[in-house]
Amino acid sequence: MQRLLFIVCGWLMLSAVASAQTSAGATDYADLVNPLMGTDSKPSLSNGNTYPAIGLPWGMNLWTPQTGKMGDGWAYQYTKDKINGFKQTHQPSPWMNDYGAFAIMPITGTVRFKEDDRASWFSHKAEVAKPYYYKVYLADADVTTEITPTERAASFRFTFPKADSSSVVIDALDKGSYIKVIPSENKIIGYTKRNSGGVTDNFKNYFVVVFDRPFDYVYTYKDNNRTTAHEQSCDHAGAVIGFKNTVKGQKVHAKVASSFISFDQAAQNLKEIGTDNFETVKNKAHKTWNEVLSKVEVSGGTSEQLKTFYSCLYRMVFFPLKFYEINQAGKVVHYSPYNGKVEPGYMFGGTGFWDTFRALYPFLNLVYPHIVREMQEGLINDYKEGGWLPEWSAPGYRNIMIGNNSASIVAESYIKGLRGYDIETLYKALIHDANNEGPMQAVGRAGVKYYNELGYVPYDVKINENAARTLEYAYDDYCIYTLGKALGKPEAEIDIYRKRAMNYKNLFDPTHLLMRGKNKDGQFQSPFNPFKWGDAFTEGNSWHYSWSVFQDVEGLIGLMGGNAKFTAMLDSVFVMPPTFDDSYYGGVIHEIREMQIADMGQYAHGNQPIQHMIYLYDYAAEPWKTQYWVRETMNKLYKATPDGYCGDEDNGQTSAWYVFSALGFYPVTPASTQYATGAPLFKHAKIHFENGKTLSIDAPDNTENTRYIQSATFNGKTYTQNYLDHFTLQKGGKLVLKMGRTPNRQRGITAKDAPFSLSNLKN
Repeated sequence: MQRLLFIVCGWLMLSAVASAQTSAGATDYADLVNPLMGTDSKPSLSNGNTYPAIGLPWGMNLWTPQTGKMGDGWAYQYTKDKINGFKQTHQPSPWMNDYGAFAIMPITGTVRFKEDDRASWFSHKAEVAKPYYYKVYLADADVTTEITPTERAASFRFTFPKADSSSVVIDALDKGSYIKVIPSENKIIGYTKRNSGGVTDNFKNYFVVVFDRPFDYVYTYKDNNRTTAHEQSCDHAGAVIGFKNTVKGQKVHAKVASSFISFDQAAQNLKEIGTDNFETVKNKAHKTWNEVLSKVEVSGGTSEQLKTFYSCLYRMVFFPLKFYEINQAGKVVHYSPYNGKVEPGYMFGGTGFWDTFRALYPFLNLVYPHIVREMQEGLINDYKEGGWLPEWSAPGYRNIMIGNNSASIVAESYIKGLRGYDIETLYKALIHDANNEGPMQAVGRAGVKYYNELGYVPYDVKINENAARTLEYAYDDYCIYTLGKALGKPEAEIDIYRKRAMNYKNLFDPTHLLMRGKNKDGQFQSPFNPFKWGDAFTEGNSWHYSWSVFQDVEGLIGLMGGNAKFTAMLDSVFVMPPTFDDSYYGGVIHEIREMQIADMGQYAHGNQPIQHMIYLYDYAAEPWKTQYWVRETMNKLYKATPDGYCGDEDNGQTSAWYVFSALGFYPVTPASTQYATGAPLFKHAKIHFENGKTLSIDAPDNTENTRYIQSATFNGKTYTQNYLDHFTLQKGGKLVLKMGRTPNRQRGITAKDAPFSLSNLKN
């Protein structure tokens, strides 16, 4: 008995050590990721609105199992129990839907094509989801499907049972498609025209599928009608190819690639796989993910915290997707969604700057600037080919959300040191877009004539979400001013943008100490309900948007009457009940419900406008409140589970908030060189910059109960500021934080400790 006890205790000790090693210094970062995080969502309540995206970082194509109907933005929902296909997808959000999608599905027995007919029961117990690999057992067909990706191609492996007939469906979907089976080459080619907007009429996604064995039978489908022809062009084309008398465990492989340019280019993209077998493709993809994720190493947290961190980081390195391809001559080319031509150079698609300017792009600029350089060149091509910068691209201009936040994307990258691209053309684009209404409200600036003349977009001129537009335009004007200054533009040219950056003051209501819509005659809109969602604001209310003065928090503090009143207003956000007025929408939108159920008062972290608010205590001499609420939000609202987000994940933005916050700082003003500080989640973190330098962030006494910074040193010197400088961090070094259970109310309380504000900028 004693010997058995010794063995058991020894095993437990080894297990604990192994677990500690995993928690303290995991090296297989990709296997910490849960791609199912956020998939337990629906239109009325978002826990992320994600799908398990199987692909490579910033790859052109992603793959996902499909539980939803063709054309349903909720392609995969965790609560569903049937899969009807494996879809090549480019969908950035269920609200934006997909483009260039087609599906593949194995079946056995009677040949079936329609989604409902071919669908199979599955269980999450027999599902493996990794960033680089997906595997699931399809019970009805008794088939196991596996997928592993390259940037523009993927390798499939089907393990069939003993069956008289085992088949694979290739569904080019409806809205215009083409398919052709070439039995002599074990090949299927086709294209889909299906899209959700943002493309020209000649848009096609061409695909090629090559199997590793001959077909025993072939059928094609014309609008769900089966034929023996080998080629179809119609509204809804598809094919079924099959194999007779498979034996149990028989594996059939397929290599798949696509192109927005041509069939020849799709074949070129298939060379990404070349002669590699399934395991080789998988291992290469696994290695790529570990290389990208290991740029940020964290340790000294719980297993759940590690999984959450790397699951969030995984979401941050997908969108925007590469929309460019490498042709046979090795040149970078792309199909232009603006003019329908094949053009030279980079292009990306699938992100909304209203979401991602806040933290996603700042993180890319900090850790992955090489991809941002490509994205900047892509923006140049957007402007040259379409005449405007995109604000929401999927893949071209989409008419949704507000603001002119491409200004932040362009300005930030240059201000933070990115070079080697045509910044003058981008600056020209910013000036153009800031002073013109676009072909749709979400391009250029809706209401720009009023904004430039009055200093705000009026409430009573039938331009929706006018107060939100004004606040965001003011920040965007700051971005233009800052970029112009960095480029050495004459003060006479750029000073107008500095002045317009102060336009936020025109909407400040001193009676309520909040932002409020204002009529054309200069009178505030009335009646005013600060809990009313929408109307003058975007997916939020005045309590959410009143903090949207990214460029000049000090100025906002002054309007509110000083630090004490400002922090009291911040405190109020968390202590008020989650009251709301949904009359503008005529019902409760999911963002409202997500605020209501979070139990954090009016703090609506599930949507973007208020996410930076917690860090504003840094500006008002109470940084310990930032430290408290950052940890509270991370602990309460994030987890690497299917319901692990508290609202739409939105192309990496909500994830970026977590990753930045877990590291201990956040870009309140993206187009500046400063980050406001919070408090790190882990005992240790390292950021490996592309310049070869490494930043270490150590908080060795970090625990669940020690969330307050007692003191800090940077490279051995005492550090009291509530901000960190981008260029200082990029030089590498060591930030050491002593953590404690109670706030240090004497640290970070002087004016010089506050982060950047435009009001304090000296010429």
